[in-house]
Amino acid sequence: MEVSLQLTLSTIRVKAASSGVSRTHCINNRSDSHPQLRPSSFTPKSLFQSFRKKELDQKIIGGNRIPKMANVEEGKVVTADVTSGEMLYEPILEEGVFRFDCSVDDRNSAFPSLSFTNTKLRDTPIMVHKVPSYIPTFQCLHGQQIVKLEFPVGTSFYGTGEVSGQLERTGKRVFTWNTDAWGYGPETTSLYQSHPWVLAVLPNGEALGVLADTTRRCEIDLRTECRIRFTAPASFPVITFGPFPSPTDVLMSLSHAIGTIFMPPKWSLGYQQCRWSYMSDRRVKEIATTFREKNIPCDVIWMDIDYMDGFRCFTFNKEQFPDPKSLVNDLHHNGFKAIWMLDPGIKYEEGYFVYDSGSKNNVWIQKADGKPFVGDVWPGPCVFPDFTQSKVRSWWANLVKDFTSNGVDGIWNDMNEPAVFEVVTKTMPENNIHRGDEELGGCQSHLHYHNVYGLLMARSTFEGMKLADKNKRPFVLTRAGFIGSQRYAATWTGDNLSNWEHLHMSISMVLQLGLSGQPLSGPDIGGFAGNATPKLFGQWMGVGAMFPFCRGHSELDTLDHEPWSFGEECEEVCRLALKRRYHLIPHLYTLFYMAHTKGTPVATPAFFADPKDPSLRKLESCFLLGPLLVCASIMLNQESDTQLLLPKGIWLSFDFDDLHPDLPGLYLRGGSIIPLGPPIQHIGESNPSDDLTLLIALDENGKAEGVLFEDDGDGYGFTEGEYLLTHYIAELESSVITVRISKTEGLWKRPNRRLHVQLLLGEGAKLDSWGIDGEIMQIAWPSDIEVSKLITTSKANRGMRLESVKLIPDVEAGSGQKGMELSRTPVELKSSNWLLKVVPWIGGRIISMAHLPSGTQWLHSRIQVNGYEEYTGLEYRSAGCSEEYNVLERDLEHAGQEESLILEGDIGGGLVLKRHISIPKDDPKVVQIDSSILGRNVGAGSGGYSRLVCLKIHPTFCLMHPTETFVSFTSIDGSKREIWPESGKQIFEGDLRPNGEWMLVDKCLGLGLVNRFDVSEVFKCFIDWGAGMVSLEMWSEERPVSKESPLKISHEYEVREIS
Repeated sequence: MEVSLQLTLSTIRVKAASSGVSRTHCINNRSDSHPQLRPSSFTPKSLFQSFRKKELDQKIIGGNRIPKMANVEEGKVVTADVTSGEMLYEPILEEGVFRFDCSVDDRNSAFPSLSFTNTKLRDTPIMVHKVPSYIPTFQCLHGQQIVKLEFPVGTSFYGTGEVSGQLERTGKRVFTWNTDAWGYGPETTSLYQSHPWVLAVLPNGEALGVLADTTRRCEIDLRTECRIRFTAPASFPVITFGPFPSPTDVLMSLSHAIGTIFMPPKWSLGYQQCRWSYMSDRRVKEIATTFREKNIPCDVIWMDIDYMDGFRCFTFNKEQFPDPKSLVNDLHHNGFKAIWMLDPGIKYEEGYFVYDSGSKNNVWIQKADGKPFVGDVWPGPCVFPDFTQSKVRSWWANLVKDFTSNGVDGIWNDMNEPAVFEVVTKTMPENNIHRGDEELGGCQSHLHYHNVYGLLMARSTFEGMKLADKNKRPFVLTRAGFIGSQRYAATWTGDNLSNWEHLHMSISMVLQLGLSGQPLSGPDIGGFAGNATPKLFGQWMGVGAMFPFCRGHSELDTLDHEPWSFGEECEEVCRLALKRRYHLIPHLYTLFYMAHTKGTPVATPAFFADPKDPSLRKLESCFLLGPLLVCASIMLNQESDTQLLLPKGIWLSFDFDDLHPDLPGLYLRGGSIIPLGPPIQHIGESNPSDDLTLLIALDENGKAEGVLFEDDGDGYGFTEGEYLLTHYIAELESSVITVRISKTEGLWKRPNRRLHVQLLLGEGAKLDSWGIDGEIMQIAWPSDIEVSKLITTSKANRGMRLESVKLIPDVEAGSGQKGMELSRTPVELKSSNWLLKVVPWIGGRIISMAHLPSGTQWLHSRIQVNGYEEYTGLEYRSAGCSEEYNVLERDLEHAGQEESLILEGDIGGGLVLKRHISIPKDDPKVVQIDSSILGRNVGAGSGGYSRLVCLKIHPTFCLMHPTETFVSFTSIDGSKREIWPESGKQIFEGDLRPNGEWMLVDKCLGLGLVNRFDVSEVFKCFIDWGAGMVSLEMWSEERPVSKESPLKISHEYEVREIS
């Protein structure tokens, strides 16, 4: 269909976009009825406001719209011509927000929005007279819609949700596909959540947000400076927010579309202790008692999956947790809340009440043949609730309601990407069927609903907790999510590693989630996988105590990671860090009230203090909590990027008489007042009549202001006026500072309490004064001489404190315990094309092979296993894969020139395995690896020959898009082969071997990893597909070696673009 209009200002030509798919999963005839558009001001591209076509009857095949004219045969679509051009727009929601579509027909037939709180907000235009400042262009090609937006030079990009790596996202590419990503790295392109959203900060400090409103797998490509590119199955609308004066304004506008964070119960802002797992109620009680005995603040103990009976959800292990109500009562008596895990995988077992009930109510996700899908997770074979149906959400909510009667205070939804074991994709088949409600999109394949499965599960859990007690606020933590999940749940950054890189990266990850609409997040403090060192754990707790969500968590079979587990010096740092947090609870709780009611962020990058200053935009070791700037130390193995680089204006340092080199520096912005509370062990100890402290930093005009929100800390009385919101101001006039209340809101009567004013003077010096809250306080401003004396005294006291503190010992990680090696620093080789990370102490393993131009991480590594390994025997993980290697030679050159590393490991019997890894100076696109087994000290009694050995090259590569990835090569006999994941393990010998080259192809990325080798050195080739990974092995011949006859394999890797 083609529509042409002749306009006074310009000529617009619209061509309907067509789309195609390669699979037929579920057919659903849709006839959406959208509200009629209200007339609005006419602009050249605003076609929707001048005419409205009736919707076309369309078929939905595999979740894609197929125009009537398309020919459908055996699940394949013959598409019309490629379409491209500027997208058509109309204003929606509020002034400054625009919706863009490729055509009128695309607009009329778009799927309902699962990111917006109400899809009508996206689908109903409004009356405004503004036109968009930036209009995206589109191209529809092979069923994919490609959208581009260009911005001025100097634009910075943020957001993209839960992503690893750098804060400023230019140069990065991610894919929205919720993935169980244990041990992810900075180059991992898909994590547990999907936020098809970019926040662009323009050179002048203004900001604009862009949302690709699709639940499907979406590529967010920011590799080209000042350009955003989205690619996803056609068609989907794009929503822009702004430009607005500041990034905060953009996030507030976004919240009007996707909703704000649920109002968290106040106790959930305290410290929370978790482990996989506390194996018995006795151990849980021991942990709780130790917190109180050691005077370390804590509010929550978490129960991981082992509390269940055989991993069956909604059950308890009768031996280890025989009386959960009694356990919870003990915890409550001691000031703790209890949070319990619930996964989506329900054990496939007749007689198990959850399975029987679900089967009776027909709640399970189905395979393409209509039978329930069964996949392995922790309990073994499992079925999965179809949360896209309201009846299923209600069924689950009622299970949660009953479960909560055991004294459950909060629920932890894990594994809800959904994760499935023992399959290449690490999730369920894309052609599984969800019989979704019409308002969500109707009956569609899993490909359509995959990214929102976690959101819908969290919603169901949240609603179940509300059913259980309407006078309590639910607390749900979810691993998987979608943009908008913050309406129902907090989140954490998944299964991170216990190393300095992940500590540094955790700041950016928390900030990116906040910049994507999810303000309540934090990492596993100390790292989930591996063992922290005391220094690492202490500094991580120092930073983590300032994050919005504050929880320590560690993996099964690692060392204990409680705050007292790393010696008295680290314990003291943890105690100080958490006491800081509890002092700041009134400020944090107020920030969350503002986030809940206004959509403002809680934790933000430093540049939010001055968006116009480009020098602040890449700072990753500091962040803001409102006007409070937290400057992390995290100095070990990371150069500080702050170097006391503070935003412009007045920033006054302070502490709580707890100055310590392993704790972050704290600064309050001039013109600000923040409320502080007394030191407490848990939130339940606080009382409205407690002394209230106001920390004040005057601006250059001698003024400051701040706000405090107070309510019961739980329940919904605040929605009916049962709260007190107090606006405080301070003014300096005629050498007198007046502190008073400027405005109040709410029905609460002001508590009768003392008011402690602390006026910051600089260098930690404070002017203290006491009064009664609600009364005007007047404080004499000291003379310049008196101020100087106070500052001098403060500096001296700080110096004495620093001299007296017991520093955390900088202990090098040992190797006796699982994971201890994670906190050591890998050796890096870097060129303009490659960044490799090598751990000599575990088999000389290469754990990271990042291709910088494409932003892809090719290796799949769990540190102890996988990555690039080499063995010396026929059995799996034989000698060579885990020994400690010595670095014989390390040549560092500038990027683009040769980098080289030579390692050697003793594999016993007089043999060594030697490896030379290099990036050639004349060809930096290539990584060369030369490996050999050498007879170093082979005994004369054996004739100078060793035992039988075989050199096995065993690299394990990531499958970023498992269903679109295969191995391609031409055999020595000339036959061409494509080996796909469903083929399992394949062995190629003789003339069936690749003829010196094979390639791992990712069709979705348009890239191939080429591996070239000498055929004369390689006797067998193996392809072994696993869960989200594939091994491409090369074996030498098997024979003894001597000093004169080593075994060797020389090969190289290069990334190649494919059409």
